[in-house]
Amino acid sequence: QAQLVESGGGLVQAGGSLRLSCAASGRSFSRDSMGWFRQAPGKEREFVAAISWSGGGTAAADSVKGRFTISRDNAKNTVYLQMSSLKPEDTAVYYCASRYGGLSGRDSEYYYWGQGTQVTVSS
Repeated sequence: QAQLVESGGGLVQAGGSLRLSCAASGRSFSRDSMGWFRQAPGKEREFVAAISWSGGGTAAADSVKGRFTISRDNAKNTVYLQMSSLKPEDTAVYYCASRYGGLSGRDSEYYYWGQGTQVTVSS
């Protein structure tokens, strides 16, 4: 059974850093584009960043550009989200997801989802 499992979330002070990981299992995700999304309380889920299957292409939301970096290690079936200069508004549950195809910022185009990991940034 295909599964995505996020880890690395936690509580951090504003200006700090965290690295999220998303481990895939149950099938090969090496040909999938992977994305990170987040959802804050009372808000819609929003796109954060995406990476192509080869890692050669990436995209990020304007709100995180220059602060967050997405990467992947296909040998480990793992995708990462390095988050730096964190702000209180980055507080949310972060989800990773996969799709077969190119980069996309639309959550409706992703078909496998993890359970999410909580990131809380204190001011």
